[in-house]
Amino acid sequence: MSFPLTSLTPTRIGSTSQRALRSIAHTTPACQTLPFYFHNTKGGPGSGSDRHDGKILRMLMFGKPGAGKGTLSSRLVKKYGILSLSTGDLLRQHIAEKTTVGRQAEEIVAQGALVPDDIMLQVVTSKLDALRNKHWILDGFPRTLPQGKLLDTHLQAQNTPLTLVVNLDVADEIILSRISDRWVHLPSGRVYNMSYNRPKVDGFDDETGEPLTKRPDDDPEIFSRRLRQFYESTSPLLSYYASRSKFTRMVSLKGETSDEIWPKLEAVIQSSFPNLRERAPTRNRHSLSDPFMIGEERWSSKVRTSNSV
Repeated sequence: MSFPLTSLTPTRIGSTSQRALRSIAHTTPACQTLPFYFHNTKGGPGSGSDRHDGKILRMLMFGKPGAGKGTLSSRLVKKYGILSLSTGDLLRQHIAEKTTVGRQAEEIVAQGALVPDDIMLQVVTSKLDALRNKHWILDGFPRTLPQGKLLDTHLQAQNTPLTLVVNLDVADEIILSRISDRWVHLPSGRVYNMSYNRPKVDGFDDETGEPLTKRPDDDPEIFSRRLRQFYESTSPLLSYYASRSKFTRMVSLKGETSDEIWPKLEAVIQSSFPNLRERAPTRNRHSLSDPFMIGEERWSSKVRTSNSV
């Protein structure tokens, strides 16, 4: 498994869209990340601490590239007490902290090789094992059937099995149209779509006025390769989880946009995990001296008024 960091450069979407789409074999498809530290086993704020193990959300979300996994995961994390764990972030954290597995991974990455499944499993489970009674969504692992079986075996042995697998079922044609119309603001990560979320001025960011760009992988030919890889690697993984519905609930949510899929996803979450609490609304914090400052301002106002009379 590798985690390439790609830059955003302008890309032209041309008539190759249809050729790319025809090249895809149509088969039935089977955040904000919260900060953490490996030496801190306490969950972050609002991460949930329910003790009823069957009601703990341990979730994987699958979907074709561009299906909206990041958007929907971010919505869940923002609204509910859920931790979002990025496999890439976990790997980089291990390497930065010079853990045993981090040093092993660093040597492999330095040689330009892919990190083996067993090492990636250690990277992921070192964090998951410390979140026994926390709700979480794991992003980026597993991506293949062997990885899925390894993760399943470990979680079952820890008596912390996956409790939900979600597949976002968005048609190939819809995704291709979506990425063709997508533009991004590189510094902030703001995303625009010329079909349903246009910028105020075409080609420029609403807040800064800076130029928008295309993602390198928002190209029909690149998309076709990524989609073909999804069918080859992820479809068997989804079939595996479907066959294990006795142990882990799996749902497939169909829709054309994230806004269309969101209420369906939220309904699944609310019905399956009633103990999952919404995050408390953020309130403005005031200094203990605020009442005195307010009183002083009122007194000063009265003095100014009396002096002006």
